[in-house]
Amino acid sequence: MTQLNVRDAAPGERGGYKVDVNRGERIGRVSSEWFSRPADERYLSLSDLHAAVRGRAERSRTRTAESAVIRVDATRDDAERLALILPGEEVPLMPTHWSFGQLTTMVGAPSTYLRQLPAPLAAINLQYGLTSHRAELIKTLEVEDGRVELRAVTGPDYGRIYDHELVAAVRRIAGNGTGDTRWKVPGVLDWSTGVYNPRVDITKNTTTLYASDRDVFLFLVDDLNPLEAGKLPDGSPDLYFRGFYCWNSEVGAKTLGIASFYLRAVCQNRNLWGVEDFEEITIRHSKYAASRFAHEAAPAPVRQLVSHAFCQRHQDRAGAHCRKDRGRANRILAQAWVRQV
Repeated sequence: MTQLNVRDAAPGERGGYKVDVNRGERIGRVSSEWFSRPADERYLSLSDLHAAVRGRAERSRTRTAESAVIRVDATRDDAERLALILPGEEVPLMPTHWSFGQLTTMVGAPSTYLRQLPAPLAAINLQYGLTSHRAELIKTLEVEDGRVELRAVTGPDYGRIYDHELVAAVRRIAGNGTGDTRWKVPGVLDWSTGVYNPRVDITKNTTTLYASDRDVFLFLVDDLNPLEAGKLPDGSPDLYFRGFYCWNSEVGAKTLGIASFYLRAVCQNRNLWGVEDFEEITIRHSKYAASRFAHEAAPAPVRQLVSHAFCQRHQDRAGAHCRKDRGRANRILAQAWVRQV
């Protein structure tokens, strides 16, 4: 049986701790996000990120319309301007690149080909597709930001969970994500010494809090409180710490999901090293998903899946005293959350 000991870091200590990244596995999901995010999609705190996505949601509205009565507007005077006019509205909706692709896919038109056509020709094809669309109803997500943009086009039963709702749920356990609670943006591994330093300044280059016009992605760790899971061959402690990342897209680009795990280090490129007990669940944006998230899961998803999954008291209650059973305890808790949502 393996005894887990939590090693609290000294409050004023600037140094890190030695880790063995050859144990466990490497996970590259966070690194992929880190490589692909431009500067304007990187945030230095959860409060800044939440304010951005919440403000966007407050300027948005959704509605359902009959596809056959939606009018596609384009003129010869502007070969690149294409807009949609919904019933009872005079202000045109300007589709984003993403929503245009959703709309063309929904009506069975090739988006790549239509983007190459002059707007009047593309409008004729798109209008025909909307008129003959068998599903009849579509749901729109619109935002006013100087002009009215069409951010998403989905089916009428799409259960939208807004990005700010997920961020708010994370803030309930992680605060600002900057070290004001146990959960924070991760530190960096020094490859030359094998020492992981949990105290690193949060900058645009080191942050792991991301949001774009299509999604949010958050990665936080509890690396100031490493766990001693055993001993290394030289007798030194085998240390790792808790971590989780979660994601969502309110425009239908991806599901809502969360992954929890133990890890030994995060490198400068944001690869996760020495990962063990990796568990991941996803939730489709199906009908009623939004209301269930708001009333049942929002106060608890991250707390239950992360805090409870890593809480020794809950693991003891499930009979998970050893490393082999910790993954089983995480799966039990993850499945319970899925049943809630």
